Amino acid sequence: MSQTLDGFPAAEGIAWGRVRRIPWGAPDVPHEVVPAEAVEDEVARFADARVAARTRLEALKARTEERLGPVEARIFDPQILMLEDVTVVGGTERYIRETRLTAARAFEWRMLELKAQWTRTANPMVLDRLNDLEDLEVRILRQLLGETDPFDWSSHHGDGDVVVVAKNLTPSLIAQFDPSEVAALATDQGTRTSHWAILARSQGIPAVVGLGDVSRQVRDGQEVIVDGRIGRVVLDPDDRDRRVFEERRTRIRQWEEEVEEVARLESVTADGQPVALRANLDLPVEAANARRHGAEGVGLFRTEFLVVGRNAMPGEEEQYEAYRQVAEAFDGDSVCIRLFDLGGDKFPSFLHLPPQQNPFLGWRAVRVLLDEPELFRVQLRAVLRATAHGDVRIMVPLVNDVEEVQSVRSLLEEEEDRLREEGIRFNRGYKLGVMVETPAAALDAAELARHADFFSIGTNDLVQYTLAVDRTNARLARLFNPFHPSVVRQLHSVSRVARAAGIEVSVCGEMAATALGAFLCLGLDITALSVAWPALPELKKVLREVRIEDARQAARKALAAATSNDVLEALAEGIGDTVDLSAYVGRWNLSLRG
Repeated sequence: MSQTLDGFPAAEGIAWGRVRRIPWGAPDVPHEVVPAEAVEDEVARFADARVAARTRLEALKARTEERLGPVEARIFDPQILMLEDVTVVGGTERYIRETRLTAARAFEWRMLELKAQWTRTANPMVLDRLNDLEDLEVRILRQLLGETDPFDWSSHHGDGDVVVVAKNLTPSLIAQFDPSEVAALATDQGTRTSHWAILARSQGIPAVVGLGDVSRQVRDGQEVIVDGRIGRVVLDPDDRDRRVFEERRTRIRQWEEEVEEVARLESVTADGQPVALRANLDLPVEAANARRHGAEGVGLFRTEFLVVGRNAMPGEEEQYEAYRQVAEAFDGDSVCIRLFDLGGDKFPSFLHLPPQQNPFLGWRAVRVLLDEPELFRVQLRAVLRATAHGDVRIMVPLVNDVEEVQSVRSLLEEEEDRLREEGIRFNRGYKLGVMVETPAAALDAAELARHADFFSIGTNDLVQYTLAVDRTNARLARLFNPFHPSVVRQLHSVSRVARAAGIEVSVCGEMAATALGAFLCLGLDITALSVAWPALPELKKVLREVRIEDARQAARKALAAATSNDVLEALAEGIGDTVDLSAYVGRWNLSLRG
């Protein structure tokens, strides 16, 4: 009997395969002490183990840079830096010298201390730092104990269509995977922003995270389907599951084969309504693929890749080159660059984070920018310089009131003056927009529209804050519902305000990548959508087969609906047989009548 598990999408794509579980965790270390005269030998052994680990990590970094590029390769920097970090090295050497523990035991103790300290910060970004730390811990302990590296994939002999299942994964393991053999990934833990998930996306390996205890539920060789688009895993799929999978995989492969043809098709509904289909980008290297898949610009360029694992804010030139690369890739189309959305689940070590009980409601996004203006002026200058290379627009994340927009605009104007004095080019007519991600912003949209050049609705956070549902909590996955009536009404309100103010409104959250979500947006007269680039061909095909008048009629019914199920049924009835709606049935309990 098949079993369906819902987690969170981390890398797009759908795949079938058989489970290979990866043991993830540190080996058992015996408690041993050494004679006084052997203490320095243990210190030296610890140093040798670090050298070996560094050599291996540098090799993985070089391989990743060769295959994927320098930005992706930088993901290994945090672990390399940890090898020389005084808190890691000094603490371990102190234990060896003061307690005469073996190097392995002393290092294990120090790791336990650091993990306990980091966990107490209540900062979700710590999940990524712990992931890096534990990866390093396993690597060094195995070296000190003379054990085989469990992350060495070179011993794997192509079984083909392997679905790797683990409690969590690491960047060093992902870098060794051959996408022709590893069909997909499924993990108990992790986030979309985990370093390993970024690498998985770069290699085109579908991934679902936050599945709870999937690593304990599965067995090696078990048949499994992984859908990285909606965050679903099906164990022991039955005939119907296999049929749906084969149909979806066939469609996706056809679209991939026809991607250049689809990309050339006009993005317009069946009754002639143009729709701007743009891409969400996590890395500059994705721009070429997004363009090839038919993106008409970039609706959301996330810039946090520049600070992941960094001990210092990246310099102006490094940032400028990244922004310029994307702007030039989309010459003639708009590129919306989001200012650093730090905090919540993304916090670099160079920002000293005070303890926060609820980071998603704490110091994050525009609040950090305005509290640390001298740090962020570097980014403002870099983005302003990039405006000379195309229609580059600036987006401010998590805005709640007009004072925040005014303050950011003031900082930008100050940097404009400096650039003019230095004779550096920028486009004085650039646009400054706000991301509508909270009920406060949605309710205050009329006032915000007087100070913003465009709106971009981030449905991921808007749903989270409206429903009080942590979008990273796997236990609450079913409650994270973008089709809740309160969310639908906020989308309608913001769209109406934007149209009245004569400014563009777009949706850049994951809701827009679903057929029913895009159909709803059209019905609410939101005709600019930004989604992950792999979803663009499928979305364009759907939009070309629907009528905006049908979407408007369905949206009117959805706005009058009392429940999420009523909203979904109104949309499903309106969109008809255009798309397969089976994905919606399980996740949101949609009852398809007839």
